[in-house]
Amino acid sequence: MNTFGRTPRSFAAVTLAAMVASGGCNQDLKQTEELPPAAVPASLDPGAGNWRMVFLSGPTQVAVAPPAATASDAYRSEVAAIKAAQANLTDVQREAIDYWSGGGVLRWNQILRELVARYNLPPAPRADGTYPAPDATNPFSDPAFPFSNPPYAARAYSYVTVAQFDALKSAWYYKYQYNRPSPSKFDSSVRALRPVTDLPGYPSEDAVLSGVTAEMLRLLFPAAVEEITLKAAQQREAALLSGRAAASDIAAGLALGQAVATAFTARAANDGMRNAIGTRAQWDAFAAAAVQKGELPWTSLETPARPPMLPFFGQVRGWAMTPTDIVTERPAPPPSTSSEQMKQELAEVKSYSDGATREQVAIAHKWSDGAGTYTPPGHWNDIAAEHIRDARFSEVRAARAFALLNMAIQDAAVGCWEAKYFYFNPRPTTLDPAAKTAIGVPNFPAYTSGHSTFSGAAAAVLSHLFPTRAAEFDAQRDEASISRLYGSIHYRSDIEVGKDHGRRIGGYTIKFARQDGAE
Repeated sequence: MNTFGRTPRSFAAVTLAAMVASGGCNQDLKQTEELPPAAVPASLDPGAGNWRMVFLSGPTQVAVAPPAATASDAYRSEVAAIKAAQANLTDVQREAIDYWSGGGVLRWNQILRELVARYNLPPAPRADGTYPAPDATNPFSDPAFPFSNPPYAARAYSYVTVAQFDALKSAWYYKYQYNRPSPSKFDSSVRALRPVTDLPGYPSEDAVLSGVTAEMLRLLFPAAVEEITLKAAQQREAALLSGRAAASDIAAGLALGQAVATAFTARAANDGMRNAIGTRAQWDAFAAAAVQKGELPWTSLETPARPPMLPFFGQVRGWAMTPTDIVTERPAPPPSTSSEQMKQELAEVKSYSDGATREQVAIAHKWSDGAGTYTPPGHWNDIAAEHIRDARFSEVRAARAFALLNMAIQDAAVGCWEAKYFYFNPRPTTLDPAAKTAIGVPNFPAYTSGHSTFSGAAAAVLSHLFPTRAAEFDAQRDEASISRLYGSIHYRSDIEVGKDHGRRIGGYTIKFARQDGAE
């Protein structure tokens, strides 16, 4: 696994140092997977500045002032500084250029998945049997903030990728309005250390990405602030040293990205996440409501009993779906816990608990995506990354693909969690303690299956984006879903209803995609 032990050195020119300066602390964010050598995008998507925004009001919500003319002394001085810096490149700087040549959107998605995995650790109980909650105002405490469980992760993936998408559309708008070339296109004596295209250089897309992504990641993973900041500075420096961006390209891009992040941060502050945990009285009310309906309620199977995971996440703001849509799409009730159908479904679960094949156990583990992993939403981001890479998407189109995927997954998380706590259905091991599982029992109600709902939404969107691979995505959706039955933690109805629920939820994002001007 490759990593940069230290960030690239800043060079002498004061203006360059101000744009890309990075410290000498160790970086912990690692390259988690290889990407192919950098390739020229199949299309530059020059009209992307007119694509529909997801959250911003339009591409000019954040103003970007005109750049200096290429004939100006100021710009020529910037170009001369790049050539001077290129004459003294270090091995570490060359490695950083190669690293970011794989694509900024893809690289940041890797980094995001790694952060989710690192912080996906449930708090340990106190001596008195209670559980502390991670504190965003003190992220370095024990337990560390956040606990990036599947709903939190779905929200994190969506905020980062949607903010990147809106920011890059704004960047594309100004790029083609001002049409100032990149330094290596303007001056052939500037070495092009990354593939050269006709994409205008102002504002720098690398700087836009570094600015918007770093701000969103610092909000979502505040304990990793130093390494996030260093990684963002590394991307900007690589853009400059490669001849792709001048100092003023970077300054404008960084300011644009950070301003877009400010708008998304304000949205996040009021999206309902702060109320997602609830109180003991509210948790008890879920159980009481199930009992009143004559059902056996969900209970935590951990010792000591752990509070349910984010029981009010179903009220968090979605992207393509309104709160009314979430309720309208809520699945019909699960089989009654006292019904003959439930007895039959429980017997099926028990059959896998007692006699799953080696292949079935392997599938259960492949898709377990539990503590310490990038979660089921991250699993689908990992799948998508390969297809986005191979399609040679421009940065703005790559951002669109990840944004659409994660809009649907976030809406699926909201819809699934709303259904889970509306019905409060128990896990198989509650109805039959002999139904053992080797992959752990999630600490939230069974109906519907989160894996199935996430996968139904993800497969629908990816099939829309890559229609020739639809059968492959459907097979992955089905395998992810059935893995929960093989693992003895879900009933058949949880899985089948969840897949259909996810597919319908994904349809809302697909409707947006068909109308956003990119197709």
